[in-house]
This record gives sequence, C-alpha cells and structure tokens, in this order.
Amino acid sequence: MRYIFFILSALILTACNAQTKEISDITTMPNVVFLLADDLGYGELGCYGQKKIKTPNLDALAKKGMRFTNFYAGNAVCSPSRAVLMTGKKASHNTIRGNSGYSSADDRWLRVSLNKNDKTIAEVLKDKGYQTAFFGKWHLGNADDLSTWAYARGFDYAAQEQWAMRNGQKSFTQDMEYINGLQDSLFYDYKQWESKDQFRTSMAIKQLKKMKKDQPFFLFMSYRAPHGHERIIGNTTMYKDEGWPEVERMHAAKITLLDREVGRLLKELEQMKKLDNTLVIFTSDNGPHHECGHNARFFDSNGILKGAKRDLYEGGIRVPMIAYWKNNIKENTETDYVGGFQDFMPTFQALAKMETAPTTHGLSLLPLFANEQLASQEYLNWEMQLDGAWRPKMLDGGFRQAVRMGEWKGVRYGVESPIALFNLDEDIEEKNDVSQDHIDIVKKMEAIFQQDRSDHENFPYGGVIQDK
Repeated sequence: MRYIFFILSALILTACNAQTKEISDITTMPNVVFLLADDLGYGELGCYGQKKIKTPNLDALAKKGMRFTNFYAGNAVCSPSRAVLMTGKKASHNTIRGNSGYSSADDRWLRVSLNKNDKTIAEVLKDKGYQTAFFGKWHLGNADDLSTWAYARGFDYAAQEQWAMRNGQKSFTQDMEYINGLQDSLFYDYKQWESKDQFRTSMAIKQLKKMKKDQPFFLFMSYRAPHGHERIIGNTTMYKDEGWPEVERMHAAKITLLDREVGRLLKELEQMKKLDNTLVIFTSDNGPHHECGHNARFFDSNGILKGAKRDLYEGGIRVPMIAYWKNNIKENTETDYVGGFQDFMPTFQALAKMETAPTTHGLSLLPLFANEQLASQEYLNWEMQLDGAWRPKMLDGGFRQAVRMGEWKGVRYGVESPIALFNLDEDIEEKNDVSQDHIDIVKKMEAIFQQDRSDHENFPYGGVIQDK
C-alpha cells in the first residue's frame, strides 16, 4: 500500500533529533492521563470560543499547556474514532470503520471488535512497566466475548459500561459498571451522584491510591459527557435560571460537570504529588451530537464549522485538544499543527522510549511539546460508513470519505459520488465547492481514496457498491 509524504528529509532529521534530546532528558517515564469526552464539539469549551457553557478547569488547563487548533478525531462517530486512538492505525486501514459492521453470515449489523493482532496503547505501555487503568465507555468489543473488553486489551483494572447485544438479547445496562469483565460489578445510582462522570472519577481516584508509587501509570478516563443518550443526571439545578429548554440545560450541565470532574481529578493528582511528571491529554472522540432533541447549534457547539457527529466535514472530525505537562510543555502555547488520533500511539511509544511501530500511521507529538518544529504529514484521510443496526440499509452502506491535504479538504459521500473540494484557508465553513477549478487536486484525492485503504469484510462498501 502506497503512502505519500512530503516531509523533507532534513526536517525529519531535525524533528527526530529534537525528539531524541527531549526523551533523553526524561529520567523517569512520565505518567499519562488521557481524558476523552464523548461527542464534545470543537466550540463547546471556553478556550475554544464557547460563551455560555462554563468550563473553567479546562480553560485553565489550556492556559497552562498547549492548545491545538487543527486536530482531528480518528473518525466522525464513536467506535471507529476510538479504534484509531487505541491502535494508531488510520480509519481507512482500521478494523473498525463504523459503530457496527455488516455480517453476511448473519445478514445483520453487529459490533466489530478491535483486531487482536493490533496492540493497543494500554498493551504497549503495560509491556514497558506501566500500570494501566480504564474507566468509562469502551465501545471497541463484542459484548458476548470478554476477551475483547478493555480489561483483556491491556488494562490492569477496567471499569466499563456495556450496552449492546448480549447472548442475542438487546440489553441496555448503562447503569452498570463491569469491573474486569463481570466480576465485582457496581451499579451507578443517579440519586447519589451529580453525573456518571463524577461516579467514575471517584472510582479512578480510589484506584490511583492503590497503585505502586515507584511505577508510572496510564489512566484512561473515557468520560460520558455530553453524549445525548445519558438522559438523566443527578444535578437538576445547574443553569436552571437561564430559561433554556430542559434538553439544552442538561447538555450544558453535563459539560460543566465534566469540567468539574477534570478539575477534581487533577487536584487529587497534585495532592498525591503525581502531577509534576504527568502528561495530561484532553480531547473528544468526534464532533457534537444532535441527538435526543438537542440542537448542536443552540450553543454554537462547532462555531462556524459545517456538520456534526457522523459528518466528515470539519464539524464532525475537528476536535478540541489540550496537552499539559509541567516543565515540559510551555505554558499558554497554541499550535496549528495538523494532526490526529493516530499520533497518540507513536507519542506514547516515544514517552516510553520505544521505537514507533511500523503498523502505526501517525507521528510523535513530542517535538511539538518541546516547542520544536514538526512538519505535518502530507495528508490525513478518513473513511467510515453509517451502520445499519438501526438504520435502513443504504445502497452504498452510508459510505463516506474525506482527506485533509494542506489547505485543501475533500469530501465524498458515496463511493461513486463526485468529490467536493474546499480551501480551508479561505472557506473554513466548507460552503464553496471549487472542485471544477482544481481538477489536478481532485485527482490526487481520488487516488488517495482508492489506494490508501484496505478492504474489510464487515465494511464492504468502500470498494464496489453492493446489492444489499
């Protein structure tokens, strides 16, 4: 499979030398705290332009660290985006390319698990001596196969919600946290907690206190807010005086409560004297949702960006990204580096003083953290298909592709549809299709769509349009 890069060899050498220098200065492998929001839009934090929803802790974190303005999720919906994050493999080559995949044997859409031959970030770090813990939404396994759950994919301790088909029966158990499979599970009581994120943060703090002090740790907080299907939260008063519709009040409250829990967790780490040597990452799995009655435009959740969750326009995949690492990342810095979820695996491998695995498609962000130059890849590309689990089967499987190449953005919905082309420097809102004026660029994008991908039996619509 052909990959094209425009990074000049001199720049590569400079970036690598800078990265090596930075790593050699680290005497102790740092802890990693990864904070992932669920369906949080690019414009839903104060530090990204939000005016109504309060996020003081995340705004403060951005001021103390680095804010990314051109960062992209792995995909435009939960499962395939998280798959890119956990494996470092881009969307067009990943095992998971939609929330469900089509099974020809069953003639229905089912959950698709991560390929067991693909190592996860947790497995990689665990091999290097990291203690690993996961809390929250996994969404990368088969409910009936415990070997695909988080605790079996590199996490020493995993408390995850599980909702999907179980033993052929549809079971929504979002009030249950399964700990290391089905053992010692806990029920979430809405009356005792302001939000599920508060409940999970308390569990995480308790687990952190049990960890060995002489070993680094990797903590993955897969938070729930502001996902639309969390229809009940314990806090019924926040933003009550604003006069907003209840669904919008609760949406804003979930984000502010998430911000509160991030602040509580970081304060606890500081009191434990763990924060000084901890890399903290905060981001979102995709763009804002418009589900369960919520209107993504009510709070300008994407600012002026087009689209939302499930769209490969900017609004569906451009996400907030904040990195904080005391004394290593310069305070109050901003970067327009064009990167994405595939960059996390090589970044954490570099932190653990490992060589980047050849199966990953990203670049280590350590040079950026060290305030060095890092040339972006020539392009980033995505593909996904809307699952058919609860939608009518579409002729092309809801197949969608996109590519970001410098200032150019190409989007195609349907494998035989024309490519729409936008110049993001001049048209960030993706309003003006200029494909007819730049046929040469469209041809390059067509080649990327056709060549920089692999076929997958559960996601068949990227090749030839199917009859079913």
